[in-house]
Amino acid sequence: MYIVVEGPIGVGKTSLCKILSEVTSSTLNLEVVEENPFLADFYQDAERFGFNVQVFFLLSRFKQLSSLVQESLFDAGVVSDYMFDKDFIFASMNLKDAEFDLYKDLYSHLSPQLRQPDLTVYLRAEVPVLLERIARRGREFERSIDPDYLHRLNQHYDQYFLEYPGNLLVVQAGSFDYVGNFEHRRQVVAAVLEHSKLDLKSSLLLGQASA
Repeated sequence: MYIVVEGPIGVGKTSLCKILSEVTSSTLNLEVVEENPFLADFYQDAERFGFNVQVFFLLSRFKQLSSLVQESLFDAGVVSDYMFDKDFIFASMNLKDAEFDLYKDLYSHLSPQLRQPDLTVYLRAEVPVLLERIARRGREFERSIDPDYLHRLNQHYDQYFLEYPGNLLVVQAGSFDYVGNFEHRRQVVAAVLEHSKLDLKSSLLLGQASA
């Protein structure tokens, strides 16, 4: 199985991936966000540094996901905290006109070369939850994130997954503490494992957690 966990900044993708990787004995594939040299400048001036950020991420993510295929790690199962299409979601927000046209040309040549996930888990959360979790993990370059940017990011994610053609599980992540609450963790992991057996898009929405 190739399972991807997606969602906006700070929603808890990496934490859930680590849990799923341990439970399923799968290879853990984590994005190295800190390696992008333009990211801190982007949060200060998105219009000026948007193209630099997106092209760096596009090529970095493509190389990383390509190496997984070449090493045949999918034979043992992979859990990843990002999908390649994530880059297009962000680019649709951050780029426009000629820059976006150039980006789309690059993306259209790279995307077909990568394997699609067997299951995508979309973690949703409102902006206050995202801000609290971002502050908790303490990345210096994320301190200046505009709440309005997170709000628009949520909208773009919702729109993308509204028409997502693959096997999809939507989790209201603000209702769950799968890091510190064992029962919450059990519910989320059980839903992921059950949904991974399906081969069609489902309307399943996980969002009511027990105390």
